[in-house]
Amino acid sequence: MSSDNGTRDHRSRRVWTVVCAVATVVLGPAAVTASALDQANKAPMHHAVKVDQTQTQAYIPADPGRRRTAPA
Repeated sequence: MSSDNGTRDHRSRRVWTVVCAVATVVLGPAAVTASALDQANKAPMHHAVKVDQTQTQAYIPADPGRRRTAPA
């Protein structure tokens, strides 16, 4: 066996190391985002609190030209 074969194996391992590192950098954030979205989809739906309608009714004048003045 020649020493060239050992150098080729070393280069091959280095290339795979670089490929794995690049894949981790590129795919890592995507996996984290997918996991967060999956957790959000499993969470119970948020229901808005009903507003008390007795205090939020608006005054609608019978005559559109007439306006109610605020008490001083």
